[in-house]
Amino acid sequence: MAECKLCIHNCKLKEGQRGRCLARICKDGTICAGNYGIITSIALDPIEKKPLSRFYPGSRILSVGSYGCNLSCPFCQNHAISHPDDLSRLINSSRYLSPEDLTALAERFIPEGNIGVAFTYNEPLVGLEYVLDCSKLIHAHGLKTVLVTAGLAEEETCEALRGNIDAMNIDLKAFNDRFYDKLIGGSRKTVMNFISKAAGFSHVELSCLIIPGENDSFEEMDELSAWVASLDGGKDIPLHVSRFFPRYRMQDKLPTDVERVYALADVAGKHLNYVYTGNC
Repeated sequence: MAECKLCIHNCKLKEGQRGRCLARICKDGTICAGNYGIITSIALDPIEKKPLSRFYPGSRILSVGSYGCNLSCPFCQNHAISHPDDLSRLINSSRYLSPEDLTALAERFIPEGNIGVAFTYNEPLVGLEYVLDCSKLIHAHGLKTVLVTAGLAEEETCEALRGNIDAMNIDLKAFNDRFYDKLIGGSRKTVMNFISKAAGFSHVELSCLIIPGENDSFEEMDELSAWVASLDGGKDIPLHVSRFFPRYRMQDKLPTDVERVYALADVAGKHLNYVYTGNC
């Protein structure tokens, strides 16, 4: 039996067993990325779609995703790859791209405005080894790397990204412990530590999906944005405040009122210089 040290769940796995993220697996007594190189989603996206509004604006980036996630968000928009009902079928319908293949593909799209590769769609940190191997090669070819993550990872995992990831969009899903502990199976403190550390070595932008009755109070947004302003980068760290739509296992709620999103953005703007609204 081996223990996965990538995130707070510290899954103890027997040979051939997968962790709760579905991506980490025990092979030959060690924990590795079972989703290494398995690509379920790929697209050439505007950088603003990550969302990154202040990192090479107007450019495009080759975006790739695999499968698995170490959170259990009932509102997940990408649950088909984050928590697939039939993992074997998903894997069989996917393609394999080695780090060399991915880098070559990224270079092919340079004439179309591509600046590099974004690891996104599912939680890329559960495939950390692939992210690191690809990032080193992508950098060697003069391209940029982006990570779109929920940030639920131990400090050692975050530190491994230093020098390998140029920009991150990190979900700060709420600023209350009930949301993380009860609703999505995470840890707000862990995510806050991850954000604080990442802001010291990477361009960081944050996202917060506003869910009615869960994280939509003015008091919570005031506390969240004030904390962000206290980090490295301070008031210049961009925050994306987005509107919720019913998805996955959370279809009993109405979409967030647009005016509420704008009002919460105004609250955040008292502390931060760059606040953006999404899905409105």
